[in-house]
Amino acid sequence: MDENILKSLDSSEKENLQQGLKALIEQTYVIENEYKQLNENYTALRQMVSEIIEVLPMALWILDANKNIILQNNLATQKPKLLENIDLNKTHYELEFDHKFYLIKITSHTDKLIVNATDISDEKRNERLASMGTVAAHLAHEIRNPIGSISLLSSTLFERSELKNKHIVLEIQKAISRVERIVNSTLLFTKGVHVNLSEFNLQELQDECEQAIGTYNYLANIDFAFEFLNLKINADKSLLALVLQNLLYNAIDAIEESDNDDGCIKIKCEQQQDKIFIKVYDNGVGIKDKKMVFEAFKTTKLKGNGLGLSLSKQIIDAHNGALGFDENPKCFFIELKI
Repeated sequence: MDENILKSLDSSEKENLQQGLKALIEQTYVIENEYKQLNENYTALRQMVSEIIEVLPMALWILDANKNIILQNNLATQKPKLLENIDLNKTHYELEFDHKFYLIKITSHTDKLIVNATDISDEKRNERLASMGTVAAHLAHEIRNPIGSISLLSSTLFERSELKNKHIVLEIQKAISRVERIVNSTLLFTKGVHVNLSEFNLQELQDECEQAIGTYNYLANIDFAFEFLNLKINADKSLLALVLQNLLYNAIDAIEESDNDDGCIKIKCEQQQDKIFIKVYDNGVGIKDKKMVFEAFKTTKLKGNGLGLSLSKQIIDAHNGALGFDENPKCFFIELKI
């Protein structure tokens, strides 16, 4: 303020000016405190919004008028390619991307777009399995009776055939046995797995494996080695035998698809504290699609219906165990609690 103006003021005016300046300074402090409080509230609100969008079970993007991302949650960050495949001109539709299904919803707010993608793969999978399971169960029931008749007639034919023709009947019986396995597996899969626990020795499973190999039709030269523990466990013997049968057949098929002149399949049991591991090794072709290994009705094999591993997983899950695989060396393993 100009000194001449200050000198021209009397004492009363100076006092009023001083009080006015003091009030102005105090008001400035009040405004500053309110601004700080408002800024803290805004930061807290932004943090709360961020936390809310992070717990949402969907990928979420908010786009500006130029379709640029101004906000996204962690699920959206993990799927940058997903947004590129979303049609922003639609408001509600289903999208298949990278072997998964997403429900897409798009809403607009002022000049912004809110895009969310919910993974509905499990729901779609369950719907598909329910539909396929119904059809498969019906077909299995229809096939069961004629197959039973053919099996009975083949036994009669074997007894009446000349020695030079008996090997043909044996091949017919192996083919019938394969169809029966598919039918029984399908019915078991559609009805659900129920375990009947009983005590038995693990070495009894070796006999089951040897019988399974004898009824399977293959041309490759394969060396089999079995190392089962002399140990009693409480489990469903017939269902575990079915799992090992499926793993053996997968191993045989993998070897037949490979270029190996000498195939090798080994089953080895190991005990680690209160758990046992049954591992099935083979030197056949590797696992082609790791994401779809245990998916029902999905198979990359030249022969097979895609039920074996899915049903096997159900059986091991029903035993509160685990079924998995390793790639080096290649093997499928069963983990069970003793």
